[in-house]
Amino acid sequence: MQGILKFKKLKSNAVIPQRGTEKSAGLDLCACIEAPAEIRPGEIVRIPTGLSAEYSGEQEVALLIYARSSLASKFGITLANSVGVVDSDYRGEIIIPVINLGRKAYEISPGERIAQLVVTPVLMPEVVETEELSQTERGEGGFGSTNKKNNASKIQ
Repeated sequence: MQGILKFKKLKSNAVIPQRGTEKSAGLDLCACIEAPAEIRPGEIVRIPTGLSAEYSGEQEVALLIYARSSLASKFGITLANSVGVVDSDYRGEIIIPVINLGRKAYEISPGERIAQLVVTPVLMPEVVETEELSQTERGEGGFGSTNKKNNASKIQ
């Protein structure tokens, strides 16, 4: 997929996203704050990035925002909305809603990498109502229906 992802700095201390390595799927998004921000256990805080974005290319895309695995696994800091979606026509500031699922307060520092952004192709199908859907082997089988032993319910 070819195209250009443009970022506009809305604040002078904003950090243009970078990949951690050449093959990293995500671009690191940084906190654009003037002073450290404490997040207490169970608290949700909206962290600004100081950036807006625009993708220019032939394919429709969405910018998906994911938690950083190190913050989530070590400190319980993750996204309050699981995955953020930045639509292709949005031009406002990208703001990251983070939640502290840990047991201790966590301090986000100015410029700290707090999330990652992944550019994802989007299909834009026509939406229609119908009375019938095609039959499949699975049918209406829901949670655990494809695993007879139902190991999916066992969390390790």
